[in-house]
Amino acid sequence: MAPKKKNAAAASTSEGAPAAEGDKPQKGGAKKAAKAAKAVKMSVVRKVKKVRKNVHFFRPKTKIVQRNPKYPKRSTEGRVRMDKYRIIQCPVTTESAMKKIEEINTLVFLVDLQATKLNIKEAVKELYDVKCAKVNTLIRPDGRKKAYVHLTQDYDALDVANRIGII
Repeated sequence: MAPKKKNAAAASTSEGAPAAEGDKPQKGGAKKAAKAAKAVKMSVVRKVKKVRKNVHFFRPKTKIVQRNPKYPKRSTEGRVRMDKYRIIQCPVTTESAMKKIEEINTLVFLVDLQATKLNIKEAVKELYDVKCAKVNTLIRPDGRKKAYVHLTQDYDALDVANRIGII
């Protein structure tokens, strides 16, 4: 019956406290060391180079942040340089211009080169208190811009010309 006691002793050592110092169970530090040793023995895996199947390269999309300035770029707001006095420079007083005033109810002005038809229309309305039906423009050979301002039927170009001092 002696062998039975030996098995009983072995069973008690495996379940309870260890019989000898060399048979201690591994703790967390020993497990980490074993894992590190295993990693060192394995081959190092390098990053695989991306295979490009297209000849065009597109930059990766990055975050676009809206501008948030700490101070204004300009300390004051810019003024509008194209005012009504700069737009309309002077009326034209040639014979052909007089004929247009009398017959077609049209005023003729020399205007700024950058002035648009809408700008001319508004400037005439502000300066002479008349309503324009339509504005035709052309650039003369000498490089100046000429505007033909057709007035509505409510206003007479001859009266406006007298007020301006053309006639």
